[in-house]
Amino acid sequence: MSLTIKTVGRGRRVVAGSLIALTALTLTACQSGTDTSPRPSSADAAAQSQPNTAQQSHTAKHSGNSAGATNAGQANASAMTASDRCTTTDMSLRLGRTDIGAGNIRVPLIFTNKGKKSCSLRGFPGVSLTQRDGSVIGKPADREGGAGGSVRLRPGQSAHAVLHTVNDGVSDTPCWKNSQNVSVYPPGSKESMTTSSGGLRVCGGTFTVTTVEAGSLG
Repeated sequence: MSLTIKTVGRGRRVVAGSLIALTALTLTACQSGTDTSPRPSSADAAAQSQPNTAQQSHTAKHSGNSAGATNAGQANASAMTASDRCTTTDMSLRLGRTDIGAGNIRVPLIFTNKGKKSCSLRGFPGVSLTQRDGSVIGKPADREGGAGGSVRLRPGQSAHAVLHTVNDGVSDTPCWKNSQNVSVYPPGSKESMTTSSGGLRVCGGTFTVTTVEAGSLG
């Protein structure tokens, strides 16, 4: 009787031990299954943290090429502007019809493109009245009004600037001597052109010139 009891007790202890071992294995398997994704190695993490030097080098090279192209374009534009300007050898010069009114005298100064290709004028001409021997009368014309824009002249087309003075008696300032010629430096030019002034005389100390505009005004 006593032997049977001992055997039963030993069987219970074996069963209990088996249950404990099975529970431990089940918990271990569950913990391992919660995160089955591979973890990056330290080498992979270091590679991801470093910048893409090849891409940066390509971007810097592209930016440098863009800047160089912009600078080259600006240089070409400046060169084209200088070569496109109307020169004294490609133009003729004359005075247009005098406009007298309200004590003012205005005379158009007309530039005509006599060359074989188009050219441009922009800005104020330099103007002086002279005697027949070339001596200057008074002082060069002052600038009147805004600078204006560029005027494109095809062969045979004209542009003008307007000379302005006042009638004798409008001001107490004495008049200058009568002139025989007008000497003109076209905008941007270092060479002058000369044409007859038609006896133009400056009075009242007023002698101005406007910027170049399209057309001849007579």
